[in-house]
Amino acid sequence: MVNSQLQTDLREEAARLGFVACGFTSAAPDAARVARLDHYLGEGRHGAMDWMEARKEQRASPQGLWPEARSVIALGMSYAPDGDPLALALEQEPEKARISVYAQGRDYHDVVKKALKALARWLIEREPESELKVFVDTAPVMEKPLGEAAGIGWQGKHTNLVSREHGSWLFLGAIYSTLEFAPDAPGSDRCGSCRACQQACPTDAFPAPYQLDARRCISYLTIEHKGPAPEEFREALGNRIYGCDDCLAVCPWNKFADAAHRHLKLAPREELQAPELAAFLAFDDAGFRQFFSGSPIKRIGRDRFVRNCLYAAGNSGAASLVAPVETLLEDPDPVVAEAARWALVRLRPSP
Repeated sequence: MVNSQLQTDLREEAARLGFVACGFTSAAPDAARVARLDHYLGEGRHGAMDWMEARKEQRASPQGLWPEARSVIALGMSYAPDGDPLALALEQEPEKARISVYAQGRDYHDVVKKALKALARWLIEREPESELKVFVDTAPVMEKPLGEAAGIGWQGKHTNLVSREHGSWLFLGAIYSTLEFAPDAPGSDRCGSCRACQQACPTDAFPAPYQLDARRCISYLTIEHKGPAPEEFREALGNRIYGCDDCLAVCPWNKFADAAHRHLKLAPREELQAPELAAFLAFDDAGFRQFFSGSPIKRIGRDRFVRNCLYAAGNSGAASLVAPVETLLEDPDPVVAEAARWALVRLRPSP
Protein backbone atom coordinates (compact mmCIF):
# COMPACT_ATOMS: atom_id res chain seq x y z
CA MET A 1 0.00 0.00 0.00
CA VAL A 2 1.39 3.40 -0.99
CA ASN A 3 1.69 6.06 1.68
CA SER A 4 -1.26 8.37 2.26
CA GLN A 5 0.80 11.48 1.46
CA LEU A 6 1.19 10.34 -2.15
CA GLN A 7 -2.58 10.06 -2.51
CA THR A 8 -3.04 13.51 -0.97
CA ASP A 9 -0.45 15.00 -3.30
CA LEU A 10 -1.99 13.24 -6.29
CA ARG A 11 -5.42 14.70 -5.52
CA GLU A 12 -3.87 18.15 -5.34
CA GLU A 13 -2.07 17.69 -8.64
CA ALA A 14 -5.26 16.42 -10.27
CA ALA A 15 -7.06 19.55 -9.11
CA ARG A 16 -4.27 21.74 -10.46
CA LEU A 17 -4.68 20.06 -13.85
CA GLY A 18 -8.39 20.84 -13.98
CA PHE A 19 -10.05 17.77 -12.48
CA VAL A 20 -12.77 18.57 -9.96
CA ALA A 21 -13.09 14.99 -8.69
CA CYS A 22 -10.52 12.32 -7.90
CA GLY A 23 -11.04 8.99 -6.16
CA PHE A 24 -9.39 5.60 -5.75
CA THR A 25 -10.71 2.06 -5.99
CA SER A 26 -9.44 -1.49 -6.47
CA ALA A 27 -8.81 -2.91 -9.93
CA ALA A 28 -10.08 -6.33 -8.82
CA PRO A 29 -13.22 -7.85 -10.38
CA ASP A 30 -16.59 -6.93 -8.90
CA ALA A 31 -19.39 -9.50 -9.21
CA ALA A 32 -22.25 -6.97 -9.13
CA ARG A 33 -20.62 -4.88 -11.84
CA VAL A 34 -20.17 -7.95 -14.05
CA ALA A 35 -23.77 -9.05 -13.51
CA ARG A 36 -25.07 -5.62 -14.49
CA LEU A 37 -23.01 -5.64 -17.68
CA ASP A 38 -24.15 -9.16 -18.55
CA HIS A 39 -27.79 -8.19 -18.10
CA TYR A 40 -27.40 -5.08 -20.27
CA LEU A 41 -25.77 -7.00 -23.09
CA GLY A 42 -28.04 -10.01 -22.70
CA GLU A 43 -31.09 -7.80 -23.22
CA GLY A 44 -29.52 -6.36 -26.37
CA ARG A 45 -29.79 -2.86 -24.99
CA HIS A 46 -26.46 -1.85 -26.49
CA GLY A 47 -28.06 -1.84 -29.93
CA ALA A 48 -25.53 -1.81 -32.75
CA MET A 49 -22.61 -1.01 -30.46
CA ASP A 50 -21.11 -4.45 -31.08
CA TRP A 51 -17.76 -3.36 -29.67
CA MET A 52 -19.29 -3.50 -26.18
CA GLU A 53 -19.96 -7.23 -26.44
CA ALA A 54 -16.83 -8.04 -28.45
CA ARG A 55 -14.60 -6.92 -25.56
CA LYS A 56 -16.93 -7.81 -22.72
CA GLU A 57 -14.32 -9.70 -20.69
CA GLN A 58 -11.93 -6.76 -20.80
CA ARG A 59 -14.71 -4.31 -19.96
CA ALA A 60 -16.01 -6.31 -17.03
CA SER A 61 -12.95 -5.72 -14.86
CA PRO A 62 -9.85 -3.51 -14.97
CA GLN A 63 -7.77 -6.63 -14.45
CA GLY A 64 -9.58 -8.25 -17.35
CA LEU A 65 -8.05 -5.57 -19.55
CA TRP A 66 -4.71 -5.35 -17.74
CA PRO A 67 -3.97 -8.16 -15.22
CA GLU A 68 -1.13 -6.20 -13.61
CA ALA A 69 -3.43 -3.36 -12.52
CA ARG A 70 -3.94 -3.03 -8.78
CA SER A 71 -5.76 0.29 -8.46
CA VAL A 72 -7.94 2.63 -10.46
CA ILE A 73 -7.74 6.38 -10.14
CA ALA A 74 -11.13 7.75 -11.22
CA LEU A 75 -11.25 11.39 -12.29
CA GLY A 76 -13.94 13.84 -13.25
CA MET A 77 -13.71 17.11 -15.19
CA SER A 78 -16.61 19.55 -15.13
CA TYR A 79 -18.34 20.80 -18.27
CA ALA A 80 -21.21 22.51 -16.42
CA PRO A 81 -23.28 24.75 -18.71
CA ASP A 82 -23.88 28.45 -18.11
CA GLY A 83 -27.64 28.00 -17.89
CA ASP A 84 -30.49 25.58 -18.41
CA PRO A 85 -29.84 23.43 -21.51
CA LEU A 86 -33.58 22.96 -21.93
CA ALA A 87 -34.26 26.68 -22.32
CA LEU A 88 -34.19 26.42 -26.12
CA ALA A 89 -37.44 24.70 -27.03
CA LEU A 90 -38.64 23.68 -30.49
CA GLU A 91 -41.83 25.69 -30.40
CA GLN A 92 -39.94 28.86 -29.47
CA GLU A 93 -37.30 28.80 -32.21
CA PRO A 94 -38.27 26.15 -34.78
CA GLU A 95 -35.51 26.99 -37.26
CA LYS A 96 -32.78 26.35 -34.71
CA ALA A 97 -31.24 23.13 -33.45
CA ARG A 98 -30.15 21.77 -30.10
CA ILE A 99 -26.73 20.22 -29.57
CA SER A 100 -25.85 18.40 -26.37
CA VAL A 101 -23.89 20.55 -23.91
CA TYR A 102 -20.90 18.22 -23.96
CA ALA A 103 -20.46 18.66 -27.73
CA GLN A 104 -20.68 22.44 -27.87
CA GLY A 105 -17.00 22.91 -27.04
CA ARG A 106 -13.72 21.24 -27.88
CA ASP A 107 -13.48 17.48 -28.15
CA TYR A 108 -13.39 16.26 -24.55
CA HIS A 109 -11.26 13.28 -25.55
CA ASP A 110 -8.39 15.62 -26.31
CA VAL A 111 -8.82 17.87 -23.28
CA VAL A 112 -9.26 15.11 -20.71
CA LYS A 113 -6.56 12.86 -22.16
CA LYS A 114 -4.01 15.68 -22.14
CA ALA A 115 -4.69 16.26 -18.43
CA LEU A 116 -4.61 12.50 -17.71
CA LYS A 117 -1.23 12.16 -19.39
CA ALA A 118 0.14 15.08 -17.42
CA LEU A 119 -1.05 13.49 -14.18
CA ALA A 120 0.42 10.16 -15.27
CA ARG A 121 3.82 11.78 -15.89
CA TRP A 122 3.68 13.37 -12.44
CA LEU A 123 2.94 9.99 -10.83
CA ILE A 124 5.73 8.21 -12.70
CA GLU A 125 8.18 10.86 -11.56
CA ARG A 126 7.13 10.16 -7.97
CA GLU A 127 7.01 6.36 -8.40
CA PRO A 128 9.37 5.49 -11.29
CA GLU A 129 9.05 1.72 -10.74
CA SER A 130 5.28 1.79 -11.22
CA GLU A 131 3.34 1.32 -14.46
CA LEU A 132 0.05 2.84 -15.54
CA LYS A 133 -2.40 3.27 -18.40
CA VAL A 134 -4.74 6.20 -19.06
CA PHE A 135 -8.25 5.98 -20.53
CA VAL A 136 -10.95 8.38 -21.61
CA ASP A 137 -13.89 6.77 -23.40
CA THR A 138 -11.73 5.01 -26.00
CA ALA A 139 -11.17 1.58 -24.44
CA PRO A 140 -13.25 -1.17 -22.78
CA VAL A 141 -13.43 0.66 -19.45
CA MET A 142 -16.58 1.12 -17.35
CA GLU A 143 -15.86 4.67 -16.23
CA LYS A 144 -19.21 5.25 -14.53
CA PRO A 145 -19.27 2.17 -12.25
CA LEU A 146 -15.59 2.73 -11.46
CA GLY A 147 -16.30 6.36 -10.65
CA GLU A 148 -19.02 5.27 -8.25
CA ALA A 149 -16.73 2.67 -6.69
CA ALA A 150 -14.08 5.37 -6.20
CA GLY A 151 -16.53 7.68 -4.48
CA ILE A 152 -16.64 10.58 -6.94
CA GLY A 153 -20.40 10.15 -7.40
CA TRP A 154 -23.08 7.55 -7.93
CA GLN A 155 -24.83 6.15 -10.97
CA GLY A 156 -28.21 7.81 -10.97
CA LYS A 157 -31.50 6.49 -12.24
CA HIS A 158 -30.50 7.77 -15.71
CA THR A 159 -27.37 5.53 -15.41
CA ASN A 160 -24.98 8.50 -15.63
CA LEU A 161 -22.70 9.51 -12.79
CA VAL A 162 -24.08 12.18 -10.46
CA SER A 163 -21.92 14.26 -8.14
CA ARG A 164 -23.17 16.12 -5.08
CA GLU A 165 -20.90 19.02 -6.00
CA HIS A 166 -21.03 19.00 -9.82
CA GLY A 167 -24.35 17.42 -10.70
CA SER A 168 -24.52 15.42 -13.91
CA TRP A 169 -21.93 17.44 -15.82
CA LEU A 170 -18.72 15.42 -15.53
CA PHE A 171 -16.40 14.01 -18.16
CA LEU A 172 -14.80 10.87 -16.74
CA GLY A 173 -11.29 9.52 -17.11
CA ALA A 174 -9.42 6.66 -15.47
CA ILE A 175 -5.84 5.74 -14.71
CA TYR A 176 -5.03 2.07 -14.13
CA SER A 177 -1.97 1.69 -11.92
CA THR A 178 0.23 -1.12 -10.63
CA LEU A 179 0.41 0.80 -7.35
CA GLU A 180 -1.93 -0.24 -4.56
CA PHE A 181 -3.75 2.83 -3.30
CA ALA A 182 -6.08 2.90 -0.30
CA PRO A 183 -9.60 2.77 -1.76
CA ASP A 184 -12.10 5.51 -1.05
CA ALA A 185 -15.59 4.78 0.19
CA PRO A 186 -17.93 4.16 -2.76
CA GLY A 187 -20.48 6.76 -3.78
CA SER A 188 -23.81 6.61 -1.97
CA ASP A 189 -27.03 6.65 -4.02
CA ARG A 190 -28.87 9.90 -3.30
CA CYS A 191 -31.58 9.74 -5.97
CA GLY A 192 -34.21 8.91 -3.36
CA SER A 193 -37.75 8.86 -4.70
CA CYS A 194 -37.00 11.37 -7.49
CA ARG A 195 -38.09 10.27 -10.97
CA ALA A 196 -37.38 13.48 -12.87
CA CYS A 197 -34.94 11.89 -15.32
CA GLN A 198 -37.27 8.97 -16.01
CA GLN A 199 -40.18 11.28 -16.72
CA ALA A 200 -38.17 13.68 -18.88
CA CYS A 201 -37.02 11.14 -21.48
CA PRO A 202 -38.77 11.90 -24.80
CA THR A 203 -38.46 8.31 -26.04
CA ASP A 204 -39.08 6.38 -22.82
CA ALA A 205 -35.58 4.88 -22.94
CA PHE A 206 -35.57 3.72 -19.31
CA PRO A 207 -37.24 0.32 -18.87
CA ALA A 208 -36.71 0.77 -15.12
CA PRO A 209 -34.76 3.11 -12.84
CA TYR A 210 -31.00 2.59 -13.23
CA GLN A 211 -31.53 0.84 -16.57
CA LEU A 212 -31.12 2.31 -20.06
CA ASP A 213 -32.13 0.86 -23.40
CA ALA A 214 -29.73 2.60 -25.79
CA ARG A 215 -31.86 1.59 -28.76
CA ARG A 216 -34.45 4.14 -27.64
CA CYS A 217 -32.02 6.83 -26.45
CA ILE A 218 -31.76 10.02 -28.51
CA SER A 219 -28.02 10.24 -27.87
CA TYR A 220 -27.61 6.76 -29.35
CA LEU A 221 -29.97 7.44 -32.25
CA THR A 222 -28.24 10.67 -33.28
CA ILE A 223 -24.63 9.61 -32.65
CA GLU A 224 -24.08 5.85 -32.67
CA HIS A 225 -26.93 4.62 -34.87
CA LYS A 226 -26.13 4.24 -38.55
CA GLY A 227 -28.75 4.23 -41.25
CA PRO A 228 -32.28 5.64 -40.98
CA ALA A 229 -33.61 6.32 -37.50
CA PRO A 230 -36.72 4.25 -36.72
CA GLU A 231 -39.77 6.30 -37.70
CA GLU A 232 -41.37 5.77 -34.29
CA PHE A 233 -38.70 8.00 -32.73
CA ARG A 234 -38.28 10.71 -35.35
CA GLU A 235 -40.88 13.09 -34.02
CA ALA A 236 -39.55 12.66 -30.48
CA LEU A 237 -36.12 13.78 -31.68
CA GLY A 238 -37.57 17.28 -31.95
CA ASN A 239 -34.77 19.66 -32.84
CA ARG A 240 -32.02 17.60 -31.20
CA ILE A 241 -29.36 16.98 -33.85
CA TYR A 242 -26.53 15.64 -31.70
CA GLY A 243 -27.13 14.02 -28.36
CA CYS A 244 -29.73 14.83 -25.72
CA ASP A 245 -29.47 16.49 -22.30
CA ASP A 246 -33.02 16.07 -21.04
CA CYS A 247 -32.44 13.38 -18.40
CA LEU A 248 -29.28 15.11 -17.18
CA ALA A 249 -30.64 18.65 -17.22
CA VAL A 250 -33.64 17.94 -14.99
CA CYS A 251 -31.55 16.33 -12.22
CA PRO A 252 -32.07 18.34 -9.01
CA TRP A 253 -28.43 17.86 -8.05
CA ASN A 254 -27.45 20.20 -10.86
CA LYS A 255 -28.40 23.14 -8.65
CA PHE A 256 -24.97 22.66 -7.10
CA ALA A 257 -23.16 22.59 -10.46
CA ASP A 258 -21.29 25.80 -11.22
CA ALA A 259 -19.95 26.76 -14.64
CA ALA A 260 -17.12 28.50 -12.80
CA HIS A 261 -15.70 25.01 -12.17
CA ARG A 262 -15.83 24.11 -15.87
CA HIS A 263 -12.45 23.47 -17.47
CA LEU A 264 -11.43 26.55 -19.44
CA LYS A 265 -10.89 24.54 -22.63
CA LEU A 266 -14.43 23.15 -22.49
CA ALA A 267 -16.24 26.47 -22.93
CA PRO A 268 -19.02 26.24 -25.55
CA ARG A 269 -18.67 27.74 -29.01
CA GLU A 270 -21.22 30.50 -29.39
CA GLU A 271 -22.24 29.32 -32.85
CA LEU A 272 -23.22 25.89 -31.46
CA GLN A 273 -25.51 27.09 -28.69
CA ALA A 274 -28.50 27.89 -30.94
CA PRO A 275 -27.42 27.08 -34.51
CA GLU A 276 -29.54 27.63 -37.60
CA LEU A 277 -30.67 24.41 -39.27
CA ALA A 278 -30.54 25.91 -42.77
CA ALA A 279 -26.79 26.46 -42.56
CA PHE A 280 -26.18 22.87 -41.48
CA LEU A 281 -28.38 21.46 -44.22
CA ALA A 282 -26.08 23.12 -46.77
CA PHE A 283 -22.96 21.27 -45.59
CA ASP A 284 -20.97 19.16 -47.99
CA ASP A 285 -18.31 16.86 -46.57
CA ALA A 286 -15.49 19.42 -46.74
CA GLY A 287 -17.60 22.14 -45.18
CA PHE A 288 -18.72 19.84 -42.39
CA ARG A 289 -15.18 18.77 -41.57
CA GLN A 290 -13.88 22.32 -41.56
CA PHE A 291 -16.67 23.68 -39.37
CA PHE A 292 -16.42 20.88 -36.82
CA SER A 293 -12.65 20.58 -36.72
CA GLY A 294 -11.65 19.89 -33.11
CA SER A 295 -15.24 19.01 -32.18
CA PRO A 296 -16.58 15.60 -31.07
CA ILE A 297 -19.36 16.08 -33.65
CA LYS A 298 -16.86 15.48 -36.43
CA ARG A 299 -16.72 11.77 -35.57
CA ILE A 300 -20.18 10.98 -36.96
CA GLY A 301 -19.45 12.38 -40.41
CA ARG A 302 -21.41 14.69 -42.68
CA ASP A 303 -24.06 12.21 -43.81
CA ARG A 304 -25.22 11.16 -40.35
CA PHE A 305 -25.15 14.75 -39.15
CA VAL A 306 -27.23 16.06 -42.07
CA ARG A 307 -29.63 13.13 -41.57
CA ASN A 308 -30.20 14.37 -38.02
CA CYS A 309 -30.70 17.93 -39.23
CA LEU A 310 -33.33 16.76 -41.70
CA TYR A 311 -35.31 15.07 -38.94
CA ALA A 312 -35.17 18.34 -37.00
CA ALA A 313 -36.25 20.26 -40.10
CA GLY A 314 -39.21 17.93 -40.55
CA ASN A 315 -40.23 18.53 -36.94
CA SER A 316 -39.85 22.29 -37.17
CA GLY A 317 -42.93 23.24 -39.16
CA ALA A 318 -40.80 26.05 -40.63
CA ALA A 319 -41.72 26.87 -44.25
CA SER A 320 -38.34 28.56 -44.68
CA LEU A 321 -36.67 25.14 -44.49
CA VAL A 322 -38.55 23.65 -47.44
CA ALA A 323 -36.02 24.90 -50.00
CA PRO A 324 -32.91 23.65 -48.12
CA VAL A 325 -34.58 20.27 -47.64
CA GLU A 326 -35.50 20.01 -51.32
CA THR A 327 -31.83 20.33 -52.33
CA LEU A 328 -31.15 17.07 -50.48
CA LEU A 329 -33.82 14.93 -52.12
CA GLU A 330 -31.26 13.53 -54.58
CA ASP A 331 -28.36 13.40 -52.13
CA PRO A 332 -25.78 10.69 -53.00
CA ASP A 333 -26.27 9.17 -49.55
CA PRO A 334 -29.55 7.20 -49.63
CA VAL A 335 -30.15 7.72 -45.91
CA VAL A 336 -29.90 11.49 -46.32
CA ALA A 337 -32.20 11.40 -49.34
CA GLU A 338 -34.78 9.33 -47.46
CA ALA A 339 -34.63 11.71 -44.48
CA ALA A 340 -35.17 14.63 -46.86
CA ARG A 341 -38.28 12.97 -48.29
CA TRP A 342 -39.62 12.35 -44.79
CA ALA A 343 -38.96 15.96 -43.76
CA LEU A 344 -40.56 17.37 -46.89
CA VAL A 345 -43.77 15.39 -46.36
CA ARG A 346 -44.03 16.92 -42.89
CA LEU A 347 -43.20 20.41 -44.08
CA ARG A 348 -45.63 20.23 -47.01
CA PRO A 349 -48.47 18.00 -45.85
CA SER A 350 -51.15 17.07 -48.35
CA PRO A 351 -54.29 19.20 -48.25
